[in-house]
Amino acid sequence: MTTNHLAPVIRFKDFTDAWEQRKLGEVINFLNGRAYKQKELLDTGKYRVLRVGNFNTNDRWYYSDLELDNNKYADKGDLLYLWATNFGPEIWNEERVIYHYHIWKLQFLSNEIDKLYLYTWLLTDKERIKLTTNGTTMVHVTKGGMEQRVFQYPKSIDEQTKIGSFFKQLDDTIALHQRELDLLKEQKKGFLQKMFPKKDEVVPEIRFKGFTDAWEQRKFSDCFNFPVSTNSLSRALLNYDEGDVKSVHYGDILIKYSTILNIKIDEIPYITDGKLEKYNSNLLKNGDLIFADAAEDETVGKAVEVSGITDENLVAGLHTIVARSKEKKAEFFLGYYINSDVYHRQLLRLMQGSKVSSISKGNLQKTIVSFPKNMEEQSQIGNFFKQLDDTIALHQCELEKLQEMKKAFLQKMFV
Repeated sequence: MTTNHLAPVIRFKDFTDAWEQRKLGEVINFLNGRAYKQKELLDTGKYRVLRVGNFNTNDRWYYSDLELDNNKYADKGDLLYLWATNFGPEIWNEERVIYHYHIWKLQFLSNEIDKLYLYTWLLTDKERIKLTTNGTTMVHVTKGGMEQRVFQYPKSIDEQTKIGSFFKQLDDTIALHQRELDLLKEQKKGFLQKMFPKKDEVVPEIRFKGFTDAWEQRKFSDCFNFPVSTNSLSRALLNYDEGDVKSVHYGDILIKYSTILNIKIDEIPYITDGKLEKYNSNLLKNGDLIFADAAEDETVGKAVEVSGITDENLVAGLHTIVARSKEKKAEFFLGYYINSDVYHRQLLRLMQGSKVSSISKGNLQKTIVSFPKNMEEQSQIGNFFKQLDDTIALHQCELEKLQEMKKAFLQKMFV
């Protein structure tokens, strides 16, 4: 079936003809994968078996020595479609595998459809697909349902190719930014493990040039006090529009905020109708540590270091503990040290609760903290991690911009 008015909002130059539309089953054959018994899946073998768990993941691979009909194998360049659990297409770019029952291999019935174009169109169709899925235990889309889906495409194979190539280049750029971001995060993780002394050691594995003195080890209770009271305001009593006093919620510490909480940059809610006089004695200062004292997992005890306060009013809220160093420490050092595995592992044995874990002031006081006596060394460590975090945030922002750009193009370059 065809229509005479189909055209996207954005097109490449010189293409003006109306797009056509047909049912997917008229242009594509959906080839079924093979269902396996567990005893047929081997730990080693001639072919890897591509299953739901391996589709865009690094889950464990099984193998098979079976020699099957050629249509049961996926080779480099084949267009596959996962039809159960997590929907979506993928152009297979690795060695030959046997694809499992919950995956289709798409066979083109003619040369009028470009592979990259169809792959990209299938991405645009994912949200629409969700409205027609079946099943409860394993949500899925049926082969018959896919064959009946209406597929829009430009008749010109050249226009299809340009669209497919455009999104392939955009995907490659996104993937590059994602790899760079992942690498930076791994580098940060490694530095956090090596730039603070391990348990029972007094010097770190990696150190800035010129510093050789042993780090000081002291009880938390000797180095910090708990100078302010925290409030127990729920989310319903906070707002992001206006107020005199801002309040840090423990949920934002666990999920939203990075190590350094900058009051001028980070989104922190106000206390609705909160009067300064009521909270004046509990205002926070730069350098304060705000711990999240409750969580459903081992992230309990995650903390942020307060930064950027000039004339702003900030307090700590529900399920938080505020610790203030008795001695001046270099900016950013404490935030990164307290969130390092070296320190955080101490909290694991002190957590209380089953479904929801918590840490108390008393148990925090039992921990041991380690730091260089030299303020310059503290400063270099803190600034190093802050600059690394800023670089990570920049890459994250660029990645999100690219993803939003792709989303916008997908909406406007297809009918």
